[in-house]
Amino acid sequence: MSKVELFRELSLSDVQLAAIEALGWTEPTPIQWKAIPAALEGKDIVGVAQTGTGKTGAFMIPCLETIRAGGGLQVLVLCPTRELAQQVAEDTEALAKGTSLRAVSIVGGVSYGPQEDALSHGVEVIVATPGRFIDHMGKRRVDLSSLKTLILDEADRMLDMGFRPQIEDIRRGLRNKPQVMLFSATIPNGVHALALQLTREAVWLAAAPSGTTADGITEVVYSVKPEKKPDLLLKLLEESHWNQVLVFTRTKVGADTLHARLRQAGIGADALHSDRQMRDRTRALELFSEGKTRVLVATDIAQRGLDVEGISHVVNFDVPLDPEDYVHRIGRTGRAGATGTAVTFLAAADLGAFKSLEYHLGRSLRRLHLPEFDYAGTPMREERAAAKRGARSRTPLGMGSKSADKLSPEELARILSLGRGE
Repeated sequence: MSKVELFRELSLSDVQLAAIEALGWTEPTPIQWKAIPAALEGKDIVGVAQTGTGKTGAFMIPCLETIRAGGGLQVLVLCPTRELAQQVAEDTEALAKGTSLRAVSIVGGVSYGPQEDALSHGVEVIVATPGRFIDHMGKRRVDLSSLKTLILDEADRMLDMGFRPQIEDIRRGLRNKPQVMLFSATIPNGVHALALQLTREAVWLAAAPSGTTADGITEVVYSVKPEKKPDLLLKLLEESHWNQVLVFTRTKVGADTLHARLRQAGIGADALHSDRQMRDRTRALELFSEGKTRVLVATDIAQRGLDVEGISHVVNFDVPLDPEDYVHRIGRTGRAGATGTAVTFLAAADLGAFKSLEYHLGRSLRRLHLPEFDYAGTPMREERAAAKRGARSRTPLGMGSKSADKLSPEELARILSLGRGE
């Protein structure tokens, strides 16, 4: 399959091309130029792609080319979280600009009234979380008889969250056999089995190997005493280029505690987790997306579906227990060809989880040591040896998947100075 350089080469309508141009998309991403032609031919698709690779365009552009206004519900997209569903619905509306096609998000955590009203007036595209969609199905508010395409976005996450029974219930409720497109960042056994169950002679596509991180992300690991984590974050936030930062904590209490500490230090921050009201979560995302909030502290509710341009840094305040979560967390930066930095705080108690993470990634993540925060107190033997060889001849500590020749002189100098504890 040869690479496609321009959207115009994909045989799309003028209306669709105009909508794509209005979004500022200049050329299709790998998953887009691989998936769109196959989808336009009506083929089932299993797409393996990391977050930030343009998956929504990969499945929605061909759908919008084939559905008919006023023809009833023709596209159903299932997503694991409210945030992702709402983001996909917004992207769909933008891609449908210039048409009369209607899209609605059907998610939990909000009142039924507006959703019932939208469904009663008819829609061509529904983007939903499985649980709330099942509720509307049970009350006969949706008509699936005209459905052409069923899409599962972030399928691995949906299975992790226990949505397989709901997915199977929805599939059994379909009278026809629609085109199926399943997208997932990873293909563990459960997702592989689901893909085989739902699809027929599917085209399997991959934009990146399963379990890898996106290009353009510099990965940095700091060894740190648990009680010193907030202080280390505040020190790093003193850097001016840390302009839009997403911080992941393991617990909701941890998110609230860190949020309060940042606000006390005068940092514009907000918190995002499932204990907050939906309107507050929506507002927090809006302010962060608009750049009015510098730091968003979140639990893993935001690791997927949060599509915010310009996130400069992602911080794993706590090492994720599931290695897959690491990939999805840091995928919030370095999106769509941009660059970003992923920082992980490693406490001594997390060494087991960290080793599992490195094994899963198939590579080692080198560490930076700041003496005033480091739980070890002194650099590891390998890093001491590197320091003796001199800054000019060594690979900077904490470079992760980004090599020195891809860094600007300013970035290189900054990372080296941090490694020396300056």
